[in-house]
Amino acid sequence: MARPLHPFLRLRRLTTRVSLGCALFATLAGGAALAAPVLADSAADPVPIPAGAFTYQAAGEFLDQGRPVDAPRVQGQVGAGRFIMRHPVSQAEYARCVRARACKRLDKGFRDLNAPDKPAVGVSWADATAYAQWLSQETGQRWRLPLYTEWVRAAAERYKEEGALPSDPDDPAVRWLAEYEREIVRARGRIKAVQPFGHFGRNALGLSDMAGNVWEWTDTCFASHSVGVLPLAPRENCGVRILAGAHVAAMPDFIRDPRNGACSIGLPPANLGFRLVRES
Repeated sequence: MARPLHPFLRLRRLTTRVSLGCALFATLAGGAALAAPVLADSAADPVPIPAGAFTYQAAGEFLDQGRPVDAPRVQGQVGAGRFIMRHPVSQAEYARCVRARACKRLDKGFRDLNAPDKPAVGVSWADATAYAQWLSQETGQRWRLPLYTEWVRAAAERYKEEGALPSDPDDPAVRWLAEYEREIVRARGRIKAVQPFGHFGRNALGLSDMAGNVWEWTDTCFASHSVGVLPLAPRENCGVRILAGAHVAAMPDFIRDPRNGACSIGLPPANLGFRLVRES
């Protein structure tokens, strides 16, 4: 039988800076301490995104005469006065939006998540957009999902490009096999269970878990580009949005859990979450 806890340990007061500025209490039961770290509200102390021009690898599909090719490097531009949350929206924060009836209840398996130190997961682009609208109304500020360009700029050194894949115009199997090998590398060591904030470290701007923990929804629409000898205007599909994380991905905007067959090709992201951008 476990040794009884000292009365002092049975009730420990934990304070956390939340939007209502109230204190949280954790009951210690069964000999295990359920300690929650002191966390700032994700909207309380956003980080400025460096303004200016930079280059990065474009997101989306690129085809040359119908065959996939590597995405080109393009120039991005971020305007001044944009701030991004230090960490993704937490489970507890999303739960407050649900209680306010401004966000939809999550699916079974996700709906009871309420940790203040872990990111909200099981959320679709539509869910994230609804949360941004609710937060904007609550704070009187303009919050929204970041564009992929803004996310890349904010990720700083944590943004990684995977490089070109070998290809042979006379043998499509060369690229297919290279893509298969890349998916194997992506799968190695991938942590599927969501982790507390900071598990994947901070980048140079002080943002936690960029390119780790969850794939984050952006507001950038998926687009298919025809390049090479037959260039065409890009075909944009805003029913599919770009996800940013350990590698770029694309997902229909209504998907909440990509592990249930949401990806038609390739390794799906493990968890879908989001952090927001504020415009001054």
